[in-house]
Amino acid sequence: MKAVLTFVAVIFFSTAIFANSTSKEIKVAAKTVSVELNVTLNQTTILKSETKVARLYKFKNSRIKKALAFKTKRNKAKMA
Repeated sequence: MKAVLTFVAVIFFSTAIFANSTSKEIKVAAKTVSVELNVTLNQTTILKSETKVARLYKFKNSRIKKALAFKTKRNKAKMA
């Protein structure tokens, strides 16, 4: 019982201390700087785009699972 009352008192006093402390907001002056964008594009590099083929599988590791899922003739269950 003593431990419970001590715990409640500690929680009560810690919340009271945090409620009374006021934090002041500090305002910061922001500087604005203009930025100039100078970009030149070469038309030859834009027109020569390479096309590559990528295979997309529906499930992760599908090629490996397909290779490991083989069946043999003796794979069937036997009746005793």
